[in-house]
Amino acid sequence: MPAPPLTTAEAPRIGDVEQHGIDTIPAAERSASPSTLFWVFAGAQLSFTVIIYGWLPITFGLGWWSAVSAIVVGLAVGTLIYAPFALFGPRTGTNSAVSSGAHFGVVGRIIGSVLAMVTAIGFFAISVWTGGDALVAGAHSLVGTPDGDVAAAVCYGVMAVLTVLIAVYGYAMVVAAQKFVIPVLGALMLLGVIALASKFDAGYSGSGEYLLGSFTNTWLLAALTTASMPVSYAPFANDYSRYIPEGTSDRTVTIANGAGVFVGGLFVCLFGAYMASIFGADDASFVTGLVSISPQWYVGAVILLGLLGNFGQGSVCLYGTGLDFSSLVPHLKRVPATIAIGAVSVVLVFVGRFAVNAVDSVTAFVIILVVVITPWVVINLIGFVQRRGWYDPLDLQVFNAGGRGGRYWFTAGWNFRAVGALVPAVFVGLMCTTTTLFTGPWAGVANGIDMSLVSGSVIAAVLYLVLTAVFPEPAEVRGHVAVTTPTTAVDIADLAPAKELA
Repeated sequence: MPAPPLTTAEAPRIGDVEQHGIDTIPAAERSASPSTLFWVFAGAQLSFTVIIYGWLPITFGLGWWSAVSAIVVGLAVGTLIYAPFALFGPRTGTNSAVSSGAHFGVVGRIIGSVLAMVTAIGFFAISVWTGGDALVAGAHSLVGTPDGDVAAAVCYGVMAVLTVLIAVYGYAMVVAAQKFVIPVLGALMLLGVIALASKFDAGYSGSGEYLLGSFTNTWLLAALTTASMPVSYAPFANDYSRYIPEGTSDRTVTIANGAGVFVGGLFVCLFGAYMASIFGADDASFVTGLVSISPQWYVGAVILLGLLGNFGQGSVCLYGTGLDFSSLVPHLKRVPATIAIGAVSVVLVFVGRFAVNAVDSVTAFVIILVVVITPWVVINLIGFVQRRGWYDPLDLQVFNAGGRGGRYWFTAGWNFRAVGALVPAVFVGLMCTTTTLFTGPWAGVANGIDMSLVSGSVIAAVLYLVLTAVFPEPAEVRGHVAVTTPTTAVDIADLAPAKELA
């Protein structure tokens, strides 16, 4: 059922603070095209946050060609899981977490909101950390400015404030930022590849010491780490596809969404591996390693990569979680919610920079993240197929408007079928996980091969299919059937909230 035009406002414009929260985007404002997804998610890759995904396989001990193969395979697997997730937005007119309420229940969609929040906080923190390090190391190399803790703290603050500012302006500003950074930062990276070509050796065989003791296990860890990058965008995909008109070709949306992440991610990860193979696996920071091997004239480009690239990457994640966080806290609007999440992330930056091993923490974070998010994505996609892509946008907003009931109320707002499939899948996945900080007790079940992604995904799919077969969902969730649990404690007009003022 198409979402009715609930307001008469124009689509967001660059320079205006977006007024929408997680309410249904009116049909009149859906002016985006599938190419918007390509530009947003390709541009978001051009940052040190994603570059380090190419650096990590080298730090694990892999050589150039083994790192390349792990990157390609990991990106392909992650993209196949992620690409179709943007199909919810055009149908529901809202973001990923609220859309998941059709399968987890309108209250159970809180699971998606929490996943989005944790993902955003982590990746925003990494964006500020790596971007700030680029400023510190680059300025020190160029003009001899201090490179100690005080300088790092100042640069982190600058990166955080500017990134939050882009996210606060919202959808139109984030999209515009990505379209700007692609040609600029793409050219700067190509320039770096050319500038350091004489130092590059395609025969680089690695450090000789594999992180997990053997080549196979370490290669699989590298591939899994890379796969986590596309999957981690799932909670944010529909922040942008919700502005695409309903009825747009599913195939076009899926291809554009997947192509943006894969093409951008492949280019950037290979850049990271290329540079890391030159300065080796021992450097504690990709940024300082890159500066150490760069000619002086290229250091300015490193600073720009840190500034412009990390603005785009950080704002994509921060914008999305600002939407969700504002919906979970009564009377909290999108803008202050975005600022609050940014503040928490900055605290994590300082903890990561001054208190823990940043490389180990990042590796563990991205692995655990993919183990948790992937089963959630799988359940939603199976539900999408079962419902044949049909959703009721108004009933998805019941809980957000303070009401009860509707097609997706299930049991007190939770669908035990989806939750019952997710919890065991995540548990088993974590028990099979191998990271630099945590190793699950079942990690050796396949001779040391990390089975966390496969086991979690398969268990989620099988359990959800079994539970929906044994305990069929109400016919009303598939549409064209009268709702048996009418909404209460809320006027139906409130299910289409007025545009949220910042």
